[in-house]
Amino acid sequence: MNRPLLFLDVDGPLNPYAAQRERRPDGYTTLRVPQDSGTPDEHRGLSRRRPLRVWLNPEHGRSLLQLGYELCWATTWMNDANRWIAPVLGLPELPFVDFGDALFQDRPDGVHWKTGPLVDYANGRPFAWVDDEQSDLDQAYVTAHHHGPRLLHHVNPRIGLREDDFRTLADFARSLDTPRATG
Repeated sequence: MNRPLLFLDVDGPLNPYAAQRERRPDGYTTLRVPQDSGTPDEHRGLSRRRPLRVWLNPEHGRSLLQLGYELCWATTWMNDANRWIAPVLGLPELPFVDFGDALFQDRPDGVHWKTGPLVDYANGRPFAWVDDEQSDLDQAYVTAHHHGPRLLHHVNPRIGLREDDFRTLADFARSLDTPRATG
């Protein structure tokens, strides 16, 4: 069986941006990313500003690589995650979901703008998605539109990925190797 996809959001799961501003979490390092390094769409209407503070835990890269997934960026950073985030985490260059016109576009049904493109990208393949902005509406959408195994895993943006999160992801990947009963 092919490895399942693991869609990775950066801000929230890997960068606990909502943690107390003055207290970097234990095990994390601070990265300063120039605000003008992203795509024009990401920084639409913004003039030159202070660098963006990003907290990353270098141990997360090794933990992610050991999970048994094919890793894929699912973040507004898109390919910039390969430039800024991957090296700090010790990750190779990863594929990324190009959100195109869906980037930051609110949907009238309340489903997150990432959800449809992620389901399309997975194309029926088993996947897990870690993010801090998923809701019950996203779960319902994925259930209705993705007929393969899936796990939407919410991560608290104040604390980022923790051991329990990695355990949940590993358990899901292992469950895919278990033959399913037919009836």
